[in-house]
Amino acid sequence: MIAVPPHVGGRALIRAIGFFGFWLILSGFKLADVPIGALAAVIATWASLWLLPPGQGSLRPVALGRLVLRFLGQSIAAGIDVAWRALDPRLPLRPGFVAYPVRFPPGTARNAFTALTSLLPGTVPAGDEGGQLVYHCLDVDQPVVSQLAEEEAALARALHDD
Repeated sequence: MIAVPPHVGGRALIRAIGFFGFWLILSGFKLADVPIGALAAVIATWASLWLLPPGQGSLRPVALGRLVLRFLGQSIAAGIDVAWRALDPRLPLRPGFVAYPVRFPPGTARNAFTALTSLLPGTVPAGDEGGQLVYHCLDVDQPVVSQLAEEEAALARALHDD
């Protein structure tokens, strides 16, 4: 029998429950599908542990909830701003590139930060130069770097990385 370290066992159980719950949602909660759903959850859990082993960090559910709410609010506000700028010729667009000195080292957290910021209207990650993320933005006169720093801090709190 293979020994599973304690920190992996609990996380594997959480993943398995999540996969099984997802299966139940997809299958429409049919009792006949429970055995195959359980098997699918076990296989998905094994694959996820093999492809993305659990790290030492942990998620903070409250901070993650705040991050989601912040993201939704920022997305709506930024989307309105982008639409307004695109439709009103009096509002200036000063497109260009901004370098952001990201604190996250290369890896999962940095990838999550890049993915999160790519979904916010008005800025798009465009590369990595010397440890800094380069963003294309619609208006370089906006406080893009300070906004990115706030997003990074919120994600760090959610990932328990502070």
